[in-house]
Amino acid sequence: MNRRYAARLRALLNVGRGAGLAALPVLDLVARLGVGKSFFVSGMLKASNWPVALELARFEYPLPGIDPTTEAVAGFLVELLGSVLLMAGFLTRPAAAAMLVLALTSQIAYRQVDTNLFWIAVLGWQAVRGPSAISIDSAIAGGLRNSAAPFAETTLRIGAWLSQRLGSPFDLALRLWLAASLAGLFPPGVFATETLASPPSAFRLTAALLLAVGFATRPVAVVLGLWTLAVWASMTAGASPFYAALIFALLAGAGAGPLSLDAFVRRFVEQAARRPGPPPRVVIVGAGFAGVSCVQGLREEGADITLIDRNNYHLFQPLLYQVATAGLSPADIAAPVRAMFRDDPAIRVLRGTVTGVDIEARSVKVDGRDLAYDYLVLATGATHGYFGREDWRERAPGLKRLEDAVSMRARVLDAFERAEASLDPQERLKLLTFVICGGGPTGVELGGAIADLARFGLADEFRKIVPASARVVLIQAAPRLLPTFPEELSRAAFDSLARMGVEVRLNSRVEDVGRDAVVVNGERIETATALWAAGVVASPAARWLGQPADVSGRLKVGPDLTVPGHPQIFAVGDTASAIAWNGAPAPGLAPAAKQAGAYVARVLSARFDNAPAPAPFRYRHWGSLATIGRKSAVVDLGFVRLKGATAWWFWGAAHLLLLVGARNRASVLLSWLWAYATYRVGVQLITGVEKEEAV
Repeated sequence: MNRRYAARLRALLNVGRGAGLAALPVLDLVARLGVGKSFFVSGMLKASNWPVALELARFEYPLPGIDPTTEAVAGFLVELLGSVLLMAGFLTRPAAAAMLVLALTSQIAYRQVDTNLFWIAVLGWQAVRGPSAISIDSAIAGGLRNSAAPFAETTLRIGAWLSQRLGSPFDLALRLWLAASLAGLFPPGVFATETLASPPSAFRLTAALLLAVGFATRPVAVVLGLWTLAVWASMTAGASPFYAALIFALLAGAGAGPLSLDAFVRRFVEQAARRPGPPPRVVIVGAGFAGVSCVQGLREEGADITLIDRNNYHLFQPLLYQVATAGLSPADIAAPVRAMFRDDPAIRVLRGTVTGVDIEARSVKVDGRDLAYDYLVLATGATHGYFGREDWRERAPGLKRLEDAVSMRARVLDAFERAEASLDPQERLKLLTFVICGGGPTGVELGGAIADLARFGLADEFRKIVPASARVVLIQAAPRLLPTFPEELSRAAFDSLARMGVEVRLNSRVEDVGRDAVVVNGERIETATALWAAGVVASPAARWLGQPADVSGRLKVGPDLTVPGHPQIFAVGDTASAIAWNGAPAPGLAPAAKQAGAYVARVLSARFDNAPAPAPFRYRHWGSLATIGRKSAVVDLGFVRLKGATAWWFWGAAHLLLLVGARNRASVLLSWLWAYATYRVGVQLITGVEKEEAV
């Protein structure tokens, strides 16, 4: 098999495997809740009519040598206590094993029903495999392993042994039973199920054959699960199709197991995808959108990848302004880089500061040490640009790093605190005046967020001042806000800010930024809080390489994003000036950075295999978005333009989808819902700055 095709097939298999394993804890939880609820209801019904429970015990659980009363009590306790433990995922294996004995006894000695068989399959799965990630057992396993609790370590070892020794045989037995059931091979009796076998058809026979050999198990299980759910929705076959769908869902999540044709194919593809010789060394500097996108594109290429960043997290910069205005916590928009790539042993993450590149030696200098590379990708981003007035940096901080957002939040909140304590009316006016320099997306979003914070987030929390009286001034040198947006959306943004009480000054230039005032077009605006959102300048990557740069310091790169004269060095994102957008440079936006990183990964993949290079990089613009406060935004998708509340909902959904990690998405969504429903913000903390330093 051609190595490139094998690599693509491996990537496809890994996507399916990753999706299945990501969904497995949720599927496992649903299965536990479904079976546990059925046993719990049965136990409660027996508890409500004990004479009937005693009579049933003679037939349901006829254990030799045990009287019906003991049988009834034991069955009742297992059904109630076992179901609660199973649903909670606490003592999962013993609870599932006890319930499995009840289900097996009932199926063999009392009445043969499909539902019992599916319960047995789910409970066997739980007893052999143990708890999923969404369980109490999983949450406390690490602590128990090193605790003084009696038998804790032994119990965990037994559980691991069960999974290791019995997991593969159980997977095979489950697949064979499902296959035989689909093919109608079981005669009427203990193991036969009408749900799957009646009547036999080409569809069932084909699915049975694929399950038996364990080939394409995940997609086959998904199809069978949807089919059984459709049967269940018809309400003609009771609850057994629902439990059958749970079994297929678990199989789709976990896969066929080692004793399958799928496992053989995966091993064959892995071998065919390996590249002969030592793996190429790729060093990527910067864990922003471009750097992470490049790493993700190279995961299946067999390269030795080193990702370097001065921070140990990937930052979602579009929501920095919400951290700066107390709407979100820093942890909501940052994801640890090591956690993102923990399952990729070929990816090494280094926390360090790159200070130079030795082109001749092909090495980068990281904290005084040299790190060799075969290919270098510079994704070092950008910082604030003050148009030559670096003395303004301290007086009007910008917003590019997490530290900037935390510091800005402290400055904004401290201004309200100091105004509350001040006895001078003029001082209060200055403290409650916020000047934002720059009318692009960041400036517009900051202006709307600070206005909302003053009007709603801090309402009723002060006694001497009225936060809603705060004055927010937005300075824009251009004739309109959001110059890269269509004019109608610029007007909509202006109107929304005006309705919120933000004072927007167009065609206005900042002439000076002092400690107590900002001078705009000759007018002095007294303020204790000036914020910068007007310009950016690229990292010093161009100086490292001795290469020409544009006015913002961005490296000028070729059509394939390589540095001219150095085909082994790439520059992407805010580091590079790439003529890739209808004859103009690609914008400094997250989508452009992600596209550039993915493109470099494709170029490198082609080089690794001496294959034809992809076409020159072209940026595809999917749209521009900016939010203005709690219920207004503007969205330009080219073919459609949105504004107001509709655009706000679209903006929120798009940013949630782009966030890295399910935890971050859930946390941000909950924070937004809380703020929207209560008119409150949840992170009113002044941190990262000493009181005497707050200005």
